[in-house]
Amino acid sequence: MKLNKIVIAIDGYSACGKSTTAKEVAKILGYRYIDSGAMYRAVTLYFLDHHVALTNPKEVDRALQQINISFKVNTKKVTETFLNGLSVEQEIRQMRVSEQVSPVSTIKAVREAMVAQQRKLGKDKGIVMDGRDIGTVVFPQAELKLFMTADMLVRAFRRQREWLEQDRLIDLDDVIENIKKRDLIDTTRAESPLRQADDAVVIDTTHITIDEQVDQVIRMAISRMLGSSKG
Repeated sequence: MKLNKIVIAIDGYSACGKSTTAKEVAKILGYRYIDSGAMYRAVTLYFLDHHVALTNPKEVDRALQQINISFKVNTKKVTETFLNGLSVEQEIRQMRVSEQVSPVSTIKAVREAMVAQQRKLGKDKGIVMDGRDIGTVVFPQAELKLFMTADMLVRAFRRQREWLEQDRLIDLDDVIENIKKRDLIDTTRAESPLRQADDAVVIDTTHITIDEQVDQVIRMAISRMLGSSKG
């Protein structure tokens, strides 16, 4: 039986394993992986480097017109984020970007621009996209919606480990503060706040491995693909 392509939308808090799980699921299914968070990080990097005033709508609109974000798979089969033709995968993970990405993400014009790009990327389905509002705003009709969460301390350790792998030592208290601040902004912003879609499946990743997360998602995805094919 031929399996129809579907859209897999993964939302949830930062450092819950969304991106890692999404990448592996996409690789196994042969789907495209789109990191929506990387798109907002790329915009934030551009704003920082070009000293764009977030409170000036004209500056923001002008900057957005100069931004082109794309994704390419490198020789190691890893998806990299490109900003105006240049790989910025390392730069967008820096603390200076992490500290400003939530304020940038609250700007209506920014969200509208990114959502439009994301919908264009997913129009032919066969994608796995993770972020904050994928199942609620970007693809409310997605065949499979997931919402990931985890204990705060576990999330902080995971994020600290990510930075250590990039040879950056960040104090755990600073990591926790950054995550708490981001959670608050993400869940209370006026534009597309982080929330669980009514029909999303919740996955608490506190006590499960990435392999277990991936296995759960793959089983659910195949079930939805079979259901879609029958329909």
